[in-house]
Amino acid sequence: MFNESNTVEAYIRDRLTGAITHHTAVGPGLARRLGQVSGLGWHYLSPQNLPRLPHEVLVEPHLREALIRLNPGIAAQPDRADDVLYKLRAIIMGVRGDGLVKANEEFAAWLTGERSMPFGPDGEHVTVQLIDFDDIEQNQYVVTNQFTVRAGATEKRADLVLLVNGMPLVVIEAKTPVRSSQSWFDGAIQVNEDYEHNVPELFVPNVFSVATEGKEYRYGSIGLPIENWGPWRVEAEGVGKDV
Repeated sequence: MFNESNTVEAYIRDRLTGAITHHTAVGPGLARRLGQVSGLGWHYLSPQNLPRLPHEVLVEPHLREALIRLNPGIAAQPDRADDVLYKLRAIIMGVRGDGLVKANEEFAAWLTGERSMPFGPDGEHVTVQLIDFDDIEQNQYVVTNQFTVRAGATEKRADLVLLVNGMPLVVIEAKTPVRSSQSWFDGAIQVNEDYEHNVPELFVPNVFSVATEGKEYRYGSIGLPIENWGPWRVEAEGVGKDV
């Protein structure tokens, strides 16, 4: 029987990872096989191999390792990573009071290096780096599937989630092409009108979400009206082409 998990979801996962799905733990750097980037460089970890609980949006052990790896002031005193995690956790936990847009903007400020902590000499404030944008091999790239998020009595399960340094930056909702009535639009509705409203915590670190039925791929940021979701495009010989 064909369904979204063994057709579209698996296809996207394999394109990202080069069909390598046996990892139980991964470190920083693009995924490689025989010295060549495997797929698009993402490592696959099953939900069971992610060190997190369903109510935790961040994979905190992965993010803690990245904070120590990317910030000399934190590497000198690794306990400082917990101070950063506390602040990030507070942004996520405050989303229902502050609103998703405000929480997402604040988390984005941390992601892009606009926030600092007193980790320098004599308590000097220094920028906290969550992602290394200059040396991408210093980051950890993980794709997982059926990413469960529990908020109170509500539980939702995203088809695919892309995590960088333990932060879920992209959510992908895959619909099955076997049902002729379904399209990317159904996936976008699920993200926009279901997930964002019922588990907004998942979307605090979100950069964008993708919806597809395997033929057409559309993406949008949080709260973006579905009619404004854009087609995913790739550059082929200098010419943009819709996927």
